[in-house]
Amino acid sequence: MELKNIKINYKNFYYPPGGILMWIIIFLELFTFGMALVALVFSAKENQQLFHESSLHLNRTFGTINTFLLLASGFFIANAVHNFKEKNFEKASFQFKITMVGGLLFIVLKSVEYYIKIEAGYLLDTNSFFTFYWLLTGFHIIHVVVGLVILFILNRNITKTSIEDVEASAAFWHMCDLIWLLLFPVLFLIF
Repeated sequence: MELKNIKINYKNFYYPPGGILMWIIIFLELFTFGMALVALVFSAKENQQLFHESSLHLNRTFGTINTFLLLASGFFIANAVHNFKEKNFEKASFQFKITMVGGLLFIVLKSVEYYIKIEAGYLLDTNSFFTFYWLLTGFHIIHVVVGLVILFILNRNITKTSIEDVEASAAFWHMCDLIWLLLFPVLFLIF
């Protein structure tokens, strides 16, 4: 095979799905959450007993269900992008709606968990574990809400939406999934 016949598509590198700006945002968000998780691990190393006892007050069943909800919603948004590319807007719209239902159920279940924590007196200032818990999960839920708003706006005008916007919204949603997949084991399972 001759090298002159090989074509390299640089567009995919410089213009990833959702655009380079979206990926810069995603990397910055992952970096921010990553640094917070590193700080959490260092703090846990200094207070192992406190972190272990505090983590026992988290509801692993709720955390597991929320993990399933976000993973399932990630599956549906990936299918929605595929159907959008195939110009099957009705099916894509339906899958965006299922994605949003998954996100809303995540928020409802997280709100129930928050209510239980508040009623039990596990607040932001209870100890360092709960400070990390509230800040990390609260920051994450804000991202889920932003993702839902983006998906709602996108789905309202789905036939007029560009593939770049669809891919950017899916990339943002997958970032929310990934962040939860980092938070869940660290907060709910490790300590």
